[in-house]
Amino acid sequence: MTAAKAKDASIGRAPEQLTLDERHKLTGQYIALEIYTPADLPLRRIEAIGDSIGDCVRMLKSRGLDPARFEFSRLGPPY
Repeated sequence: MTAAKAKDASIGRAPEQLTLDERHKLTGQYIALEIYTPADLPLRRIEAIGDSIGDCVRMLKSRGLDPARFEFSRLGPPY
């Protein structure tokens, strides 16, 4: 699986659901997860992934999502 395919396959999944192979290919990528609020318990799933936070913001906007409702973090290696 290529890194591009791993990116596509990761959207909508929890980071914990990524396989070791996917996690290795995506190490160093930024992901966007919806921010928890007491009024809203979001699913912990990846909504955007990219080489930078800017890439994630663009992906969220292209999907009609508000980037202000998301936290961004960098994926580390699986272990």
